[in-house]
Amino acid sequence: MTAAQPQTVLDSPRSYEELMALYGDMDSLGLLDAMINQEFKDRIALVSSFGAESIVLLDLVAQVNPATPVIFIHTQKLFGETVRYRDKVAEQLGLTNIVTVKPDPVDVANEDKNGLLWTRDTDACCDLRKVRPLARAMNEYDAWITGRKRFQSTTRNAIPLIEKDGSKIKINPLAHWNQDELDQIIVQKGLPKHPLVDQGYPSIGCMPCTSPVEAGQDRRMGRWAGQGKTECGIHIAENI
Repeated sequence: MTAAQPQTVLDSPRSYEELMALYGDMDSLGLLDAMINQEFKDRIALVSSFGAESIVLLDLVAQVNPATPVIFIHTQKLFGETVRYRDKVAEQLGLTNIVTVKPDPVDVANEDKNGLLWTRDTDACCDLRKVRPLARAMNEYDAWITGRKRFQSTTRNAIPLIEKDGSKIKINPLAHWNQDELDQIIVQKGLPKHPLVDQGYPSIGCMPCTSPVEAGQDRRMGRWAGQGKTECGIHIAENI
């Protein structure tokens, strides 16, 4: 689909239904341009884990507007490789507004004094270290951009390009992309890969709860392996 005609920045946001009618089947770059520079100008952020497949969306956002806020949730349980990769990617792509958010230290002291909450209750740990920090950061924005894709897992196989999530609008520009398309653009553009990808980590989260997966397995099998858990909680409606 060709890009929509530029819209005047609105004083009040369009409804979810209007956004779907205008942009519900738009190409990724056109959708990002419309959301970042028109519909939600200064009121939208990209939420990125700087994980295994994050580089493609980060590159697209950098093309559209490199000053777009990029919210990075530093859970304080991440792989060191992820933090270093964040810095490398931001510099290489010219992203100028990386917003690093962390869990509230008072909450951590009260709920996870020894840092081992993840061994007792992974849902509570994700809530403390990811869901609540993101909710606080999102107070400034009306919409957010995610890198979720339908092929990643059975729980994501029907996500739309635009969805309503609690009080926010969520944009999923790569929802319809497949792994071959991601791999191809990374090679074509010489984009840097997360260093753990070649070590068997196709999906990368916090170090204690991420493990490598075998070829052919669901790409998110290594996240909270054996616990019947597939999402940290930030992508469950009504949480923001």
